[in-house]
Amino acid sequence: MAQTPIADSIHVVTDKIARAALRAGRNPRDIRLVAVAKSVPAEYIKQAIGAGVTIVGENYIQEARKKIGELGKAVRWDFIGHLQGNKIKYAIELFEVIHSVDRLSLAGEMSAQAAKKKKTVRILVQVNISGEEAKSGISPGGAAVLVSSIASLPNLKLEGLMTMPPYFTDPEKARPYFRALRKLRDTLMEEHGTRINLRELSMGMSGDFEVAIEEGATLVRVGTAIFGERPRE
Repeated sequence: MAQTPIADSIHVVTDKIARAALRAGRNPRDIRLVAVAKSVPAEYIKQAIGAGVTIVGENYIQEARKKIGELGKAVRWDFIGHLQGNKIKYAIELFEVIHSVDRLSLAGEMSAQAAKKKKTVRILVQVNISGEEAKSGISPGGAAVLVSSIASLPNLKLEGLMTMPPYFTDPEKARPYFRALRKLRDTLMEEHGTRINLRELSMGMSGDFEVAIEEGATLVRVGTAIFGERPRE
């Protein structure tokens, strides 16, 4: 496949991922790029896959269904948007990992739907570290109870935590929020011992993923830095 602007952008992003990992004394292979494809045409996603992307993140079920139907599941598709209860059965059919579980009722319905399909769904718990009312996510104080409850549900595999800090033009200002999620993860694992393994930290986007990696991110959700600015909704 000929080199494209999207491929060039991916190479820049992956280089930055590697450099950030090495600065933090981490193995770059421990960080995976989630190419966020909200509002991105299937052809651009195809170019990204051709350039080495192995995980694609989508925010909307309807949009994702169309793209997955066109592109297939040669790559891993992750759901990173706010999940409505009436869309759960579709989400567990389409996606391998769901990043945005933030309440027990949602997890319970996911467990029930997954049981019907005789499958196990990989999930992350979304934590609203910043406390912003406009953002979804369980509060840090409520995370322990939610994590413990989800760990008891069948057909779900809890793999980690996700967060979105406030938007800052200076990525350093996001660092405390990433650090707080990592510390929360470490505390939860200490409390639960071998009962849970929250190995994944989904945090960091186009403007701040390098800082997120320095603070422990394992999944960085990057859209604009790969595909350019999205059209206004």
